Amino acid sequence: MPINILMPALSPTMEKGNLAKWLKKEGDKVKSGDVIAEIETDKATMEVEAVDEGTIAKIVVPEGTQDVPVNDVIAVLAGDGEDVKAAGAATPKPPSKVDGKAAEKAAEKPAEATQSAAAPAPAPAAAPAAKPAPAPAPQAAAGPAPQANGHGRIFSSPLARRLAKEAGIELGRIAGTGPHGRVIARDVEEAKSGKGLKAPAAAPVAPALAPSMSDQQIRALFEEGSYEVVPHDGMRRTIAQRLTASVQNVPHFYLTIDCDIGKLLVAREEINKQAPTDKDKKPLYKLSVNDFVIKAMAVALQKIPNCNVSWTEGGMLKHKHSDVGVAVAMPGGLITPIIRKAETKTLSAISGEMKDFAARARARKLKPEEYQGGTTAVSNLGMYGINHFTAVINPPHATILAVGTSEERPVVRGGKIEIAHMMSVTLSCDHRAIDGALGAELIGAFKMLVENPVMMMV
Repeated sequence: MPINILMPALSPTMEKGNLAKWLKKEGDKVKSGDVIAEIETDKATMEVEAVDEGTIAKIVVPEGTQDVPVNDVIAVLAGDGEDVKAAGAATPKPPSKVDGKAAEKAAEKPAEATQSAAAPAPAPAAAPAAKPAPAPAPQAAAGPAPQANGHGRIFSSPLARRLAKEAGIELGRIAGTGPHGRVIARDVEEAKSGKGLKAPAAAPVAPALAPSMSDQQIRALFEEGSYEVVPHDGMRRTIAQRLTASVQNVPHFYLTIDCDIGKLLVAREEINKQAPTDKDKKPLYKLSVNDFVIKAMAVALQKIPNCNVSWTEGGMLKHKHSDVGVAVAMPGGLITPIIRKAETKTLSAISGEMKDFAARARARKLKPEEYQGGTTAVSNLGMYGINHFTAVINPPHATILAVGTSEERPVVRGGKIEIAHMMSVTLSCDHRAIDGALGAELIGAFKMLVENPVMMMV
């Protein structure tokens, strides 16, 4: 049976390497320990030794090829007594790297799609002494859905990939109609109008995104026994999956503004003084600065409705109400319960909901409908003394407001230096849905409201 020689991992962090030179040619016999090739990494040029004996039946990756992924087949070895020609013919040739639109069109042809759809599962490789883990075997294509090729890649033509990238559409969401479920150009054109698009997976069951380094690679960088492994729970895994996907797929931009909240602090004090009490003479509510922030963000979205949106591949969702998620810290992570229709609620109602949500969130008793969805979010680290930070958007939101601490700062008014209670806020925006000028309108509307809290009631 032919033996696939794989691109070896020559360091814990190596993901790709350059095949600098072949020291053996097709037809040469090799034995265990023979140096067969030179591989360039980002740090050094290293020699690759054969592990098995046999004859080089096929060189799949020619010397001089750059950025060859670890575990890709680079050559095929025929075992003793095996037909060398048959072993070489059993492995498909790598796709030709021909530039130009004609080549992209040619890649749409069924013959090429069939050729790339089913490579044999790699057998034990002739690799360096420290063998890399073998690549997973490709799955057989079944139906029109796009199929992976064993390295997490979706079968697609070069033209389709380029068109999808230009349109900002994930290939994994496009239903392929080409041979073996391959995504081709016409599928991308259909997807632009919202046809043939698969819904994104729900957050709790979203597949984990591959880390840049494997667990084994990371642990190899530290002395054995110098650390303990704390297994991830479901919440930490979900946070990691959603926020990694957000950073990778959502083009963020940030807008920061300083707000004078002197009037807000005065209003808060007066409202809290006038709060009704229960039979034990305890106030029924006690407003926080964050309650004003939630209300101001909700009203600001109503004033700038083109920011109260969610991006989808088929079209923009323009929301009628401001459903504001509020980040709540809890043991092992955070969660974002949502104040629904916040623009319609009083400050005392918002305060009461938030106290209830926070208590049940820390006890892990929130219902899914209480933290899923929403149209924006607020993350406040002011209570920790943080005066400025940026927050990661939590899809399907198009914005998130990062709120810093309230502090006395010197400001210039009418040519004189005065002391004012200032609060810095930073708005993160999804640039697919909101452009810079539009985002500036939203944060400007928020500033006007928190600096003049009576306007929240209008």
